[in-house]
Amino acid sequence: MKKTIRYFLTIALLVSSASVLFAGGAKEVSAPTTRKDIRIGISPGPYGDMITQAIAPYLEKNGYTVSVVQFSDYVQPDLALNNGEIEANLMQHTVYLNQFSKDNNLSLSPVIVVPTAGAGVFSSRYTSLDQLKNGDQVAIPSDATNLARALGILARYGLITVKPDVEATKISLLDIASNPKNLQFKPLDAAQISRSLDSVAIGVVPGNFAIAAGMDFSKALAIEKLAENYKNVVVVRTVDLNAQLGQDLKAAVESPEFYDAITKEGSQFGSFDRPQWWVDTYGEGK
Repeated sequence: MKKTIRYFLTIALLVSSASVLFAGGAKEVSAPTTRKDIRIGISPGPYGDMITQAIAPYLEKNGYTVSVVQFSDYVQPDLALNNGEIEANLMQHTVYLNQFSKDNNLSLSPVIVVPTAGAGVFSSRYTSLDQLKNGDQVAIPSDATNLARALGILARYGLITVKPDVEATKISLLDIASNPKNLQFKPLDAAQISRSLDSVAIGVVPGNFAIAAGMDFSKALAIEKLAENYKNVVVVRTVDLNAQLGQDLKAAVESPEFYDAITKEGSQFGSFDRPQWWVDTYGEGK
């Protein structure tokens, strides 16, 4: 790793509602970024490695110094970005970004989609979904966006059905139309599910948390096929989207350096779902 890549750990406060922090309105940075020492925020998961191994090498060749700033939750990275405390982040999909920005009056925009780990269904008890018994407990993420994804996965594998008129990104427990095995759903913080598998029959673990916990996807009972708007994006302040920073970040992800880092033998990103632009460009994808 080159010395110009610095890695910081930021202990971000866990908050129950970001809107409380922004009751007086969000602070907004109005001028495009001109600095070349940029800070990119992440949350728990593999995306710090994606920045240092796949994105930073291109940026360094173009005069940047890249620092990775790790937050402990999914609230602070967008707030810090909007406030100018970091210059970009890589920790969320478009659905989350759009909803969080709307709820908190943030001016943030996606630059480009990156390869992303889908959620997995894991169990310490079973080796197949067919083994589920009547009344078994199922751990699912408690936040609305990932809860909808989890229920979508369970519906795809026939464990439940959902009302046909409900938008896929907004499915809730109230939208379950049938539940043949009378599964009992246990909403938990997404980061806690991997540590709770001994107390439930199965758990749906978002990909970044599964990787951070060292979970083996080859042992997953099911793996999510991600819709495009559920794949992670590099995000900047909207004022930087078409400015130099946004252009350079996009070029970094589209660069040969990025492709080589993602596809090299033994890469942790090998099983990640590829974005549509990647499939169109390289003729390959997951």
